[in-house]
Amino acid sequence: MFIPTSRNEHRENIHRRIRQRLRGTATRPRLCVFRSLKYLYVQLVDDGAGRTLAAASTKDKECASGGGKNLKAAKAVGSLLARRALEKGIQEVVFDRSGYQYHGRVRVVAEAAREGGLRF
Repeated sequence: MFIPTSRNEHRENIHRRIRQRLRGTATRPRLCVFRSLKYLYVQLVDDGAGRTLAAASTKDKECASGGGKNLKAAKAVGSLLARRALEKGIQEVVFDRSGYQYHGRVRVVAEAAREGGLRF
């Protein structure tokens, strides 16, 4: 039995269990979220082809709001990803929270993507 020694190892263990059930396709890609200590990254992934269809992060110039560690930046990233997805004709996604709690920046990204026109 694997006993996690850090908080991140515990999150990765949860993420592995989530990924056993979630699969992204070309018509309904997986919207995955990654939080680093400094930035926030989201991307749409087609797991069948193994490629990223669209991505956004707090490093993008369109989302530059003085850093990536606040809810305002997370909302900007979610709406930017929704806009990029709709430009490529993607309207439905599968949300992958990557082992993080559905709380704070992860929740704000999901709500902003829904407001931007994505369905999940």
